[in-house]
Formats: sequence, C-alpha cells, structure tokens
Amino acid sequence: MNTIVDANKTKQGRPEALALAQSVEVIHVAKGKKCVTLDLASQRPDDDTLAGMMLGPTGNLRAPTIKHGKTLYVGFNEDAYKALIGK
Repeated sequence: MNTIVDANKTKQGRPEALALAQSVEVIHVAKGKKCVTLDLASQRPDDDTLAGMMLGPTGNLRAPTIKHGKTLYVGFNEDAYKALIGK
C-alpha cells in the first residue's frame, strides 16, 4: 500500500522526519549529484545530523521522499531511483 502526502498541504517537520527515520533501516539522501547512504542498522547518526540531512532550508522534509519497505529515499538522485524501479 502506498501513501502519497502533498508536501504543499501537509508539512513534515523535524519530529515527523525523525519518526520516519526510526521506521527504516537504510536512508539514501540525495543533494544534486551527490548521494549518501546511511545504514541505520549498523551506525545511526545523532538526531541533529539526521535531521540536517533530511530537512530542507524551510525546516520541512525534503522532496521527493519515498519509503520503500525498510528503505527511505530523500531528495532526487536519478541513479538511486533507477535502482529503486529496477532499470
């Protein structure tokens, strides 16, 4: 089951971002062409570091954000999304 949340209508701030991070094992964070992968099962950064990576300048969760199983994709990276859809 997929849930789509319109970021223009429903703001997702720090508490929501950290709760989302608690529900996954891996996070891929993309900014431009750079993509950082965090394996939360083996080494979880502190909340300030995690929030800094997941939130944009307005303090809201960066878009697009996709949760796929136990993996979270934050921001857009073409290679990461190709891997997600299997192409």
